[in-house]
Amino acid sequence: MEKIYQLHMGAAQCAVDLGDGSERGEYVNQDYILQTLGRPHRSISLMYCYYPLDEGFPGRASVVHANPDVKFAWDFPYDDYFTYKGGLNGTRDDEPFTYMREVRSHGQDVTLTLTIDPHVSDEHLVAIGQDLRTFGRVFLRINHEATGNWFSFNKRASYQEVADFFVRACRIIKENAPNVLTITCIGGIENPESGKIEKEEEFAQTLLAADIWSVDKYMALHWGWPYDIAERGGNSHSRSKVLDIYDMTKASFARFKELNGGEAKPMIMSEFNADGDVTGAYDQASMVQEFCDILDEDNADWFKAFTFYQFRDRGRLGLEIEDPNNPEVGIRQPVLNTYKNLIHQKRFLPELTQGKEIQLPVQLRWGNSEDADGIAIPLHFEKAPVFCEIYFEDDNNYIMELNGRWFYKSPKAKCIDLMSAFYEKPLSGSADLTLKLFAPPASGENDPSDLFNTYTTLEKMPKIRIRFAPVEE
Repeated sequence: MEKIYQLHMGAAQCAVDLGDGSERGEYVNQDYILQTLGRPHRSISLMYCYYPLDEGFPGRASVVHANPDVKFAWDFPYDDYFTYKGGLNGTRDDEPFTYMREVRSHGQDVTLTLTIDPHVSDEHLVAIGQDLRTFGRVFLRINHEATGNWFSFNKRASYQEVADFFVRACRIIKENAPNVLTITCIGGIENPESGKIEKEEEFAQTLLAADIWSVDKYMALHWGWPYDIAERGGNSHSRSKVLDIYDMTKASFARFKELNGGEAKPMIMSEFNADGDVTGAYDQASMVQEFCDILDEDNADWFKAFTFYQFRDRGRLGLEIEDPNNPEVGIRQPVLNTYKNLIHQKRFLPELTQGKEIQLPVQLRWGNSEDADGIAIPLHFEKAPVFCEIYFEDDNNYIMELNGRWFYKSPKAKCIDLMSAFYEKPLSGSADLTLKLFAPPASGENDPSDLFNTYTTLEKMPKIRIRFAPVEE
């Protein structure tokens, strides 16, 4: 029997999250994303809206309120995100819960961006909290970009009312779902001379109420999409210097901390990219690389995570562009390879710590993507393998890493081919590698008796088949 060791998964220096679906693109399944990028993310960001008091809801705004006179993405009666089917008198058998379960089964947390009508009653907020109780650690971003003027919640309430609602929503939802971490996403120091954040008087209270602080910073953005084309001299797009965006974010964090009595909370960037509509495909990739290079050069320990917006996009804000002939097909952009290389660098990888040797049976614990206990299995390779695969007799749910590449095993799968761990990183000779295995919840949900952990018992070692020559020569 192979030796096995304790293994703990902890947080990266800077976590990477990924947007998957929005008003600009459809949800892409987690198996395809994992195969494409080679590793799970800390969290997958899903974007939804909740305007249950509005006529037509829960229909998609651009469908039930279709109007040829609309010339801006946010000119519908309510925000044109996918609609949240839960809430008061809702269902958990539809979106976003179907996607949340898949995200969690693949070893990732959920970031739920939810724009909410600030006039909903407390009962609606209680229901949202009840919806989220069994999904482990959930990052909940309520009414993001709240100091702007484009979302419906800003058009139907004052900035003071929006800020007050955020505080109320945080309190009520967390009372019903203590597993939820709330994110305030507001404007930072847009004018360095002022030394103040946008709408500081109204929104300072949200910094105290939230668990996490965030800004959305696009180094370039075409906000007129899809109703016009960005051309030189136009007024529906912008481009900034990468260093200016970094400095602005860093200054915003410092001011957030000051407003919180000198105490820091995790600072993230919930939407990050450079829009290829403005920069073209090659500069988009180089700007993303430059920002991450600055994080390294500045040793930015204050910056805890960013969410790349997004995996597949109908415009040019994706790692892939949606094929206009078939929405299920993505066209890879140069930024995909840049991003893939970046997220496999040490700063962005979760910390994996091997412990003492243990014996079967072993209980595997999944807390979240930054707190899990698995096992490590040492493997010796005489040379580059021709076959490398793993066979399971159980119907458990696992994620595994070998030679830097991650794999997913669903409860129904019995054999996982591990050879793709060597296609991009071939062995040049003999090597000792470690197969790392964790067990996120197969259903994507926790038992209501434990909102923070799930447990899986590994009774029997899987069989690992390694061969160094073809079956026949």
